[in-house]
Amino acid sequence: MNRALVEASALGLLAVSCLLLWVRLRRAAGPQSDGGYPTRERLRFELDHLRRQLARWLTTTDHREVGILYIVFGTVAGLWGGVDAMMLRTELLTPPTDIWSPETYNALFTTHGITMLIFFVLPVFYGVGNYFLPLLLGADDMAFPRVNALGFWLLPPALLLARAGLFVQVGGQLLSPVFPQETIRFFLTLREVSVGWTLYAPLSVQSVNPQIDLLLIGLHLSGVATTLGAINFIVTIVYERAEDVTWANLDIFSWNMLVTSGLVLFAFPLLGSAILMLLLDRNFGTTFFAVEGGGPILWQHLFWFWGHPEVYILFLPATGLLSTILPKFVGRRLFGYKFIVYSTLGLGILSFAVWAHHMFTTGIDPGIRASFMANSIVIAIPSAIKVFNWLTTMWDGDIRTTAPLILAAGSIGTFIVGGVTGVFLAVIPVDILYHGTYYVVGHFHLIVVGIIPFMMIAASYYWYPLLTGRWYDRRLAQFQSVLLIFGSTVTFTTLLIIGGLGLPRRQAVYPPEYQFASQIATVGAYVIGLAALLWLYNMVASYWQGDPVRTTDPWNLKATGQFTREWQWFEGRMVEKYDVTPAEPETVRPAYDPEGEPSGLLGGVGTVAQTVSRNAWMAAVGGFVGTVLMSGGLGTAILIGVLDPASFGEIAELVGLPASPLLGTLLFLIGGTVTWPLVFLAFQEYLPGRLLFETGLVFATLISTGFVVAFYTGQAGLALIGYVGFVVVAHWAYGLGLSVTFQYLRRRQRAKRGRGGG
Repeated sequence: MNRALVEASALGLLAVSCLLLWVRLRRAAGPQSDGGYPTRERLRFELDHLRRQLARWLTTTDHREVGILYIVFGTVAGLWGGVDAMMLRTELLTPPTDIWSPETYNALFTTHGITMLIFFVLPVFYGVGNYFLPLLLGADDMAFPRVNALGFWLLPPALLLARAGLFVQVGGQLLSPVFPQETIRFFLTLREVSVGWTLYAPLSVQSVNPQIDLLLIGLHLSGVATTLGAINFIVTIVYERAEDVTWANLDIFSWNMLVTSGLVLFAFPLLGSAILMLLLDRNFGTTFFAVEGGGPILWQHLFWFWGHPEVYILFLPATGLLSTILPKFVGRRLFGYKFIVYSTLGLGILSFAVWAHHMFTTGIDPGIRASFMANSIVIAIPSAIKVFNWLTTMWDGDIRTTAPLILAAGSIGTFIVGGVTGVFLAVIPVDILYHGTYYVVGHFHLIVVGIIPFMMIAASYYWYPLLTGRWYDRRLAQFQSVLLIFGSTVTFTTLLIIGGLGLPRRQAVYPPEYQFASQIATVGAYVIGLAALLWLYNMVASYWQGDPVRTTDPWNLKATGQFTREWQWFEGRMVEKYDVTPAEPETVRPAYDPEGEPSGLLGGVGTVAQTVSRNAWMAAVGGFVGTVLMSGGLGTAILIGVLDPASFGEIAELVGLPASPLLGTLLFLIGGTVTWPLVFLAFQEYLPGRLLFETGLVFATLISTGFVVAFYTGQAGLALIGYVGFVVVAHWAYGLGLSVTFQYLRRRQRAKRGRGGG
């Protein structure tokens, strides 16, 4: 089957359907004269109106209009990438290649990955940020409005360059019956890129398809646009905030956009450089990625140094939306605001320290692999903190089962499954076993589909009254939300299972015994596609036919004190434009109990920077005291021979250093002084224990089990009993030292504040 014509026809049908629906609904919404026949004057007026509107949208620098342009562009790209996904899943209905050729299948998953990751997700989040960030910050506009518009208008040509192969292919097939092949050789030469979205060398260097060059130029252009947008967000958040918006009360979505923009500044310029090097290798004979130069592995290092932070560039804005929207529908303020900010910062930093876990199978040094394995496991901690805080926010809340809430709750569930399965992949032997299977596809998509589109759609429902002044069909939205969660769960958990059974990914042909499971996954993908179309219909139809919003507080947020700045702006506009009386809730109750606010160990008063430095200082002091106390118990264990000091050498080996017991002991002491106290600081509010020292003992007991397993060297009998006993007692000493020191410092800090010392 001809892929180019099928895909172009599908996209054309989708575009025409949306246009016809828009025109029909628009006409139905407006009054008709002369029995419905428009007059010549009216047609002329409409043409003039269209020209004015076109000029306005092409030249606008207003942040809200640029935001809408970003969202529309990202939606179009998302639908395009979605069509790719439907086509490749259709091929997998049967084990042999019945519909597309293997090369076409390769092209489909290549273009699906590139379109979704580069042209769908971030443009949509940039659109949401453009529209709402200035409103949330109390700013008039983005810091650099013209740069903002320029950044957007670089994206459409970038997408057309990246996907030019499709149009050129269709053009060649239409022209071939008329012109000789030699005349239209250009149209017959270009093909959609099929080397995989990672563009691994040497395949991407040696491929003769000129579309790869156009794709690289398009990616470079999109990188420039993304970097311009990131600079604009950072400057806007830092310098354009209203006077009463501080770092301590900055809304959580702005925090996430700030960290995301920081990641973009460090990651995308490197990708741009790597792309230029690849272009030079392909066209000018340089050897950056040839064996005689840097080698093919260099491309993987450069690509994944961008690629893994890119995952968090896509993920963090979604978590920001989740943290923003979820509290509104459970009637409670976000639990642990500061810890979610810390976890966001932690994810941003750690995301640059895990890239090589994508390369465990390339034969890189075992010591380096071990250190990246450790980093990849540690990065689960800040993600877990977010999940705990979301669940705690929902706990005992006044839950309203609206479409945004359904999608937010679904996001937490799919993210937990996707995140936990990712922790297993961080372990070297597991990764080597499953690296080339559908397990990776299932894990990755449970995160990127299980939270990113979910929260995009949730945000569209939540802010739809503000954006359009109308309500969407809320029953259809609830049904669509459930359908989307169901389809995603069926599709990607099935891929996890068949990947766990060993089915290789990226192959158009597969063994017949996997056919039924593959068909289930494909049906689930169709359900996702149906849910996407229902959302699109709801958005378009409701724009003209939705019930007008007649209140300034559509979600009754004033009742719980969560009437945030963007809704205050909306209320002001409703009052000014429609003379609507500001809404007053029938009952009011606080969205949080100040006594139950997670205060951190030292009370959490002050800016975020002050709190971070204060907690780090306290952790270091408490950790030092606890480590000194613990060293007595471990030292005694070594002296009586139940603990082998050589086992400490494995710690040094784990981070790529020589297996020296001295180096290992030094690292152990550093971990006891710095790392574990910070972990205790993050989790102490979730551990059982009425008093702090009880919580410290629980924490010490938990981490002692890890020590017992990690440092076990084959002891048996009484030696084993002595080993376990001394380890547990030493850790209890550590927990007591840690918690008692924290308690003392907290009391001292409160006394200082009570005297007015800050």
